[in-house]
Amino acid sequence: MLNNNPQINQFSHLELKAKQIVEGYMSGLHKSPFHGYSAEFAEHKMYHPGSATRFIDWKLYARTEKLYTKRFEEETNMRCHLVIDQSSSMYYPERGDVNGPELNKIGFSVLASAALMQLLKRQRDAVGLSVYDQTQTLNTQAKSSERHHQFILGKLEEIVRSPNPIRKTDTAVQLSALARQLPRRSMVVVFSDLWMNQEQRAEIFEAMRHLKYRNHSVILMHTFDGVTEREFDFGSAPRKLKDLETGRELPVFPQQVQQAYKAKVKEYFEAIKLTCAEHKIQYVAAEIQKGFKPIFTAFLVARQKYM
Repeated sequence: MLNNNPQINQFSHLELKAKQIVEGYMSGLHKSPFHGYSAEFAEHKMYHPGSATRFIDWKLYARTEKLYTKRFEEETNMRCHLVIDQSSSMYYPERGDVNGPELNKIGFSVLASAALMQLLKRQRDAVGLSVYDQTQTLNTQAKSSERHHQFILGKLEEIVRSPNPIRKTDTAVQLSALARQLPRRSMVVVFSDLWMNQEQRAEIFEAMRHLKYRNHSVILMHTFDGVTEREFDFGSAPRKLKDLETGRELPVFPQQVQQAYKAKVKEYFEAIKLTCAEHKIQYVAAEIQKGFKPIFTAFLVARQKYM
């Protein structure tokens, strides 16, 4: 029996799609500050005068006319932990296609995570995955084996395939639990839309501060639909808005409330960015219409700082 669900059909080739996205991004690196970012260069660092010369890679010098020394294994390997909010609001909009604008928030987060795995794989970095709503539905240790990668890809596909019952979320509790569970210094990448009240937001940043206290690097991928969630562009016809985490509905005339809504959302987003800056958490506006380049660039910057 054929399955006509577009989200399921598109994501049945998740790994291939992730590879294509990464290859497209990597092919443009010669125009960016990350020119030369590859497994080869990740295994080297610039030679500093006065350092021991026995680790200089002379073959690389012959090709680049620059002095690099080989990194030791513990310098080249990073542990990255991907975290995905699977609450009902992440399944907005109710559509699914891997071709850019047609992604919903959960699909965007899944595909971005699969693509980040490809970048990590190129560097032989270890990757783990946590998925949560009100409870932690999945938590894997960070590993770099191919078998582990395939396991995570399978779990990512399950996220997209799963139905969307009403799921609330408890991000603060789950991030605090993760801070206790991660055994060693890691880069933690969190995908969440962060739709919550001020008290809940304070609790989340306290949990992220806990991660920082335990010497983890944190990147917050603030995932949102820019057209409707930020700009409130629903046209002029009356609409009935539905809270995906409670089921409550509210009739509205979009144009009557659009300007007030946009002002409130702008204030809310700015508060999130400011709090991230205060706690030295890297903030990324992961707008699903903008594609994956901002995510990859932020990740590469963070990886350089991490190493």
